[in-house]
Amino acid sequence: MPSTDDEQLLQRLLGIFRVEAAEHLKTMAGLLSTLEGPPPPADMPALIEALFREAHSLKGAARSVNLSAIETVCKELEDVLSALKRRPPAKLTPGWFRNTYRSVDTLEEMLGTQAADGEVTAPSAAEDVAGLQPATDPGSTTAVTEKALPKPAADTVRISSARLAALLIETEELLAFKFGTAHLADELHAIAHDVMREYKEINRGTREARALRRQRGTGDGAARTSAAFESLLDLVDHDEHRVKALSERLSALSQRAERESRALAASVDNLQAELRIALMQPFAALLEVLPKLVRDLSRDNGKDVDLHIDGAELEIDRRILEQLKDPLIHLIRNAVDHGIESPSARRQAGKPPRGLITITVLPLEGNRVRLLIADDGAGVDPLKIATAAGKFGLIAQEDVPGVDRNAALELMFASGLSTSPILTDLSGRGLGLAIVREKVERLSGTIVAESPDDGGTRFHIVLPTMLATFRGVLVAVGEQRFVLPSRAVERVLRVAVDTIRTVENREAIEIDGKAVALVRLADVLGLVAGSGAGERMAVVVLTAGSQRIAFAVDAVLGDQEVLVKGLGPQLRRVAHFSGATVLGSGQLVPIIDIADLLKSAPHAATKAGTPSAPPAGQHSLLVVEDSITSRNLLKTILETAGYRVTTAVDGVDALTALKTGQVELVVSDVEMPRMDGFTLTETIRKDSKLAELPVILVTALDSREDRERGVDVGANAYIVKSSFDQSNLLEAIRRLI
Repeated sequence: MPSTDDEQLLQRLLGIFRVEAAEHLKTMAGLLSTLEGPPPPADMPALIEALFREAHSLKGAARSVNLSAIETVCKELEDVLSALKRRPPAKLTPGWFRNTYRSVDTLEEMLGTQAADGEVTAPSAAEDVAGLQPATDPGSTTAVTEKALPKPAADTVRISSARLAALLIETEELLAFKFGTAHLADELHAIAHDVMREYKEINRGTREARALRRQRGTGDGAARTSAAFESLLDLVDHDEHRVKALSERLSALSQRAERESRALAASVDNLQAELRIALMQPFAALLEVLPKLVRDLSRDNGKDVDLHIDGAELEIDRRILEQLKDPLIHLIRNAVDHGIESPSARRQAGKPPRGLITITVLPLEGNRVRLLIADDGAGVDPLKIATAAGKFGLIAQEDVPGVDRNAALELMFASGLSTSPILTDLSGRGLGLAIVREKVERLSGTIVAESPDDGGTRFHIVLPTMLATFRGVLVAVGEQRFVLPSRAVERVLRVAVDTIRTVENREAIEIDGKAVALVRLADVLGLVAGSGAGERMAVVVLTAGSQRIAFAVDAVLGDQEVLVKGLGPQLRRVAHFSGATVLGSGQLVPIIDIADLLKSAPHAATKAGTPSAPPAGQHSLLVVEDSITSRNLLKTILETAGYRVTTAVDGVDALTALKTGQVELVVSDVEMPRMDGFTLTETIRKDSKLAELPVILVTALDSREDRERGVDVGANAYIVKSSFDQSNLLEAIRRLI
């Protein structure tokens, strides 16, 4: 039986191995992507050699920690690559790439689940070794081309990025002291100024007293000057000297505090800058996951797509890369799913059968970077987007025919818009691009869409290379103070109250010849405003994307650096607030979430008298599921969300429930005895009384054919259990009832 020390050593070694193995797998995926390019024939042997060495090194590392299953897969890859080294091919077949990628994927899964002792088998890559002649396999692959990434510098050490991030957070905490010392220096300066003013007053009195002494000393009654009066004059002289000395000490202390405050601020700023640079990573760290994503999505959608990456060597703050991952993946999914046409459709349109997605990273002035994601697909159909917008109430139905391309591009970012005929776990909920824009803007970035007349879609994302110190505009509403992020503040102004006019039953002011909606910040936040500013009103104009709204506040108190504090998990989704900050005076002030504020603003003026949405508890749902475990899980999720839920064990039982009770939506499994979910949905659509009843299929069947059958039988949403997220289900229900 191994000792405790041996077990602890093994655990430490396993931790080191996981880090090392992840780096090997990352390098192997990059080499496979380069081989798919394809590279010049002269480069093929070196790339195969590099891939062989990575597999060999990973095999040795796995052997050292007794991970025999991973060692076996690596040995198989090593044998295949060794054969290729002896007889380098002119071109590798798509089948070989599929099998080799599958082996790498298996290694990633084994590493992620730590299933080293389990019976894990990887698909054989050796079966394709014999067929290394010029490829005739029509299978779909994804070619990826990118510039060579810079090699790491020799004088580097490995340190956890989490530890670096923790150091940066600790450094950012010093900002509170920086602000605090600046505030104390200002207070000392103000006190020194007040004391100097008092000294000048005392000095004037002392001069008058001295003049009186001289007058009394030259008169006939000088000999009779009382001792009390002389004592008073001496006291005045003494106080003058004391106040003067105090004033000089305070002035010197104020100057010293100001110097040290500036020195501390410079040290904190320099320390932050150095740590931010240490946290910089090349875009390649983010983009390296995309070749596999494009390859898998292309395969699932029956499409052929090439991916071209340029500029991946440019560096950016690691925290920005982390936040950018989900938006970028969503845009790539959209490009493959909605943008790129099928090979047959592309041939009919006179295009190459293989689609192309390009990702270009370009440096801009002012420590900014531009990320361009483009595809050569069908582009944007303004009428299709306008029709969907009209269907979901985002624009009036009569405005649908007049929507042009630019307006359609802007509508794509509206929350709730979807042109997908069915809701799935990946698309159709109409939240994707809205969330993409929100996340980009939270990073102080912008995103703009283009769709040229000759087809294709482009997204331009401009981001800072570093998360700069946050700046905010401090405003007052009644007795409360709030911070508005400076990046969203277009301008601050004072407007005459008598210039406010009404446009479409809403207050508005004129800015640059255009009417801009005016909303009182107190109304949106549910606060009591101050007593008013008389004839003029303080206004802050906020913008985000195409939205532009003026907010009336009681006072604008200035612009300043802000140290952002999170609200914690319990308050993460508090409406209208994204965090809080502590001012130099120690006062805690909330930071306004601009996206939430702009969403709520249009409803603030009409909140009274507007009927609220019915509570979820008024809606009755039917869950159809033969598995008692899955049935109870779905029932618990939906009842927790406030819905009334009844259940059925299969399609036959469900039809009986539909005829005997009031149901507003059906959530059904597909594979069930007696009557499956497809047949149930088809039967519901054929019944004149039930034809409009929304149906959501929640199933483990995730093939393209099954999804298409779900559309054909009339399902409104199709959610795959393997990637089941209860928020997807709840959002789908909210959209459909």
